[in-house]
Amino acid sequence: MKTNDSITAVWPGKPYPRGAHWDGEGVNFALFSQHAEKVELCIFDEKGRHERHRIHMGERTDDVWHCYLPEARPGLAYGYRVHGPYKPEHGHRFNPNKLLLDPYAKDTIGQLRWGDALYGYTVGSKRADLSFDRRDSAPLMPKGRVLEPAFTWGDDRRPNVSWQDMVIYEMHVRGFTMQHPSVPEHLRGTYAALGSAPVVDYLKRLGVTTIELLPVHSFINDRHLAEKGLQNYWGYNTLGFFAPEMRYCASLKVKEFKTMVKTLHTAGIEVILDVVYNHSCEGNQLGPTLSMRGVDNASYYIVNADNRRYYDDFTGCGNTVNLEHPRALQLVMDSLRYWVEDMHVDGFRFDLASALAREAGKVENLGGFFDAIRQDPVLNRVKLIAEPWDLGHGGYQVGNFPPGWAEWNDRYRDGMRGYWKGDAGVIGEVGQRLTGSEDLYGWSGKRPNASINFVTAHDGFTLHDLVSYNDKHNEANGEDNRDGSSHNVSWNCGVEGPTDDPEILKLRERQKRNFLATLLLSQGVPMLLAGDERGHTQDGNNNAYCQDNPLSWIDWSETPETESLTRFVQRVIGLRRSHPSFRRRNFFKGQPIGGDSVKDVCWLKPDGTEMTPNEWNDAHARCLAMLMSGNGIVDSGPRGERQYDHDFLLLFNAHHDEIAFTLPHGQPATWELLLDTAAEPPPPSEAELGSPPQPWTSANYPLQCRSMVVLCRQRST
Repeated sequence: MKTNDSITAVWPGKPYPRGAHWDGEGVNFALFSQHAEKVELCIFDEKGRHERHRIHMGERTDDVWHCYLPEARPGLAYGYRVHGPYKPEHGHRFNPNKLLLDPYAKDTIGQLRWGDALYGYTVGSKRADLSFDRRDSAPLMPKGRVLEPAFTWGDDRRPNVSWQDMVIYEMHVRGFTMQHPSVPEHLRGTYAALGSAPVVDYLKRLGVTTIELLPVHSFINDRHLAEKGLQNYWGYNTLGFFAPEMRYCASLKVKEFKTMVKTLHTAGIEVILDVVYNHSCEGNQLGPTLSMRGVDNASYYIVNADNRRYYDDFTGCGNTVNLEHPRALQLVMDSLRYWVEDMHVDGFRFDLASALAREAGKVENLGGFFDAIRQDPVLNRVKLIAEPWDLGHGGYQVGNFPPGWAEWNDRYRDGMRGYWKGDAGVIGEVGQRLTGSEDLYGWSGKRPNASINFVTAHDGFTLHDLVSYNDKHNEANGEDNRDGSSHNVSWNCGVEGPTDDPEILKLRERQKRNFLATLLLSQGVPMLLAGDERGHTQDGNNNAYCQDNPLSWIDWSETPETESLTRFVQRVIGLRRSHPSFRRRNFFKGQPIGGDSVKDVCWLKPDGTEMTPNEWNDAHARCLAMLMSGNGIVDSGPRGERQYDHDFLLLFNAHHDEIAFTLPHGQPATWELLLDTAAEPPPPSEAELGSPPQPWTSANYPLQCRSMVVLCRQRST
C-alpha cells in the first residue's frame, strides 16, 4: 500500500473542489488567492512536525491555484506558503515564511503554539505591522490533514422537528460531560461523551428536542489568555470553518463527530451548531498570520477604504470577513453545505449575524449572503437562527431578518427578567413576549416560531446566578472585573451570592421555577441553557468565556434541590408537548375563533375582569392573567388541521404580596390546578409526569407573591 512518505509525481489537478480532496486514487489540492504571485504546497510527516516536500503549484485557473498528487493518501499533513506583495497600506500581507492553514482544511493535526514567529511583521518593531518578519512559523502551526471521508451513515435521518415543537438546549461539548460520573473518564469532554448512552438518555428524559452546540469549528486559544494560564473556552475564535475542533475528539478522528450526530438522530434529537463566520482568529492588523490573512488578506477581509492597512471591525474581534467578495462568500456557503451534507447537522445559529449582512458597511437584510442561502437547495431546508446584532452602527436588527430565519429574542430575555425582578411598567412588554412577539415578527408575515425565547444563554448569568447576584463577579478572568456586561436585569433576592438563609434560598428556587415555567409555556421556541435545570452556578461570573474548569463545567452531583428542579423542568416540558395551546403555529387574533363565545386570548386583572388598553400602561401593575381558549387552534395539527385543547389560565404575580385572584366563570366552572411555582415540590414518587391535576372549585385563587400558576378546564368540541 502506498504511503505519504514519498511524493514524486505532481499533476496539474483541477480548481474544484477547494481544499484537499481524496478521490480514491490521489489527492487534489486547490487554493484561491486572487493577489498571490506564487503558491507552494508544503508536505509534512504524519505527525505534522517536519516539512518533507515543498511543491510549486504552477497551475492557476480563475485565481485558484491547484495540483494533483497521485501518490498522496488520506492522513497526509500539509500547509501552504503564499508569495506576493507585503504592502499592508494596500491591504496585502503576503509572507511565505509563514505556514498557512488551508481555509478549506476538513481535518487538522497539532495545536497552535504561540510565538513571535507567527506574525507576518517583526513583533516589537518601531514600524509595527509595516515591518517584515522572516522567521519560519511552521513549527508553531497546526497543519491540515487530508481526510478520508468514508463513513457508514446507514439509514440516518434528520429528526426534522417542527419549529413549534422544538425545545432547544444550548450546551458546550466539553463542559457538559467533563464531570459526568457515568461517562468513562477518558471520554469526558468529547463528542464521544455527548453521544454516550447516559448523556443521550438524560437529554431524552429531560424532554429537549434540539441541542445547540457552542462553536465546534477548529479554533485557537488567544495569546493573552494563554499567557495568563487561561483558555478560550467558548471557542468564538475560529481558525478553520470545515474541521471540527480536535480538542473535543477522544479518537482524534473526524468520524467521532459523525458518530455523535448519528446517535443523537437515532434518539430523535437534532444537532444545531453555533457558527462564527463573521470574523476569524487572526484579529486586527497586529494579529498573527495563520490562514486567510496570508492567503489573500484583501479578498477575505473587509479592509478600510481610506487606509487599507486597517480593518473595518463590526465584530469587536479585530476583523470582519468580507462576504461581498464572491470567493469569501463561496467559502462560507461551501462550509455550511459541508456540515449539512457530510456531517448531517440540522441547522445553524449564526454569531453576530448582522455582520454577515453588511454591504458597503451597511446592514442589508436582503444582502448577498441571505440571497445565497435562500436560493440554496440544501441550506434553505435546515434550521437558520440569527444572533440579530453586531457591534457596528445599525447592527441591532431584531425582527428584521428575512423569511426563513428565526432570531434570538433579547427583548424576551430582558422583558421577563425585568418582570420577575419586580420592575415597574413592564406588563405590556410581558404580554407581547408571552404571545410570540407579534410586534417584532408579525409585520413581515412570520409566525411565533421566528422568536427564539430565552432567559439565559452562555453569555451572561446562569439561571441560578440570575436570582443570586445583583452584580457581575468576573475577577477570575484577570481583567479586574471590567469585562462582561453590567446590564444583567438580575435580583439576588436579598443577599449577594451564597447564603444560608432558608427564606432567601426558598425564594430563589421559586424564582427559578417562575422563569422556567414562563419560558417553556410562552409562544415561540424556548431555549434552555444547559445546567439551568440543575441550578448550575458560575459564582456570579457573567463572562466565563475563558474558564475551562469546574466553574463552567456542569456539576452532576445530586441534591434535593437539583432533583426537584430537574423534575420540574421535565414536567413543564411535558405539559408543553402535550398541549398545542402552548405551541401555536399562528399568532393570537384577540377574537373569538370557530364560533366560540370567548376570544382566543383574553387578559384579566386580579378581579377577573378584562384589562383595558390603558391598563397595560399601569406602572404599578405586577399581576395579570392570560386566558387561552382551546377551541379551534387553527392549523396546529400535523397536517395543518384544526385542533382542540383545554382552556388554560396562566396567572402571574411578580408582586411581593399574595393576591386573591378571581377566576373567570364559564361552563364548566371547575378549574384544575396543573402548576403552582409557590407550592412545595412533591417527592419523586408523587411528581411523575402525567399525575392527575387537582380540581379547583373556589371562585378565587390565592396567588402567592412572586409566583406563577397554570389552571385548565376541559371543554366540549
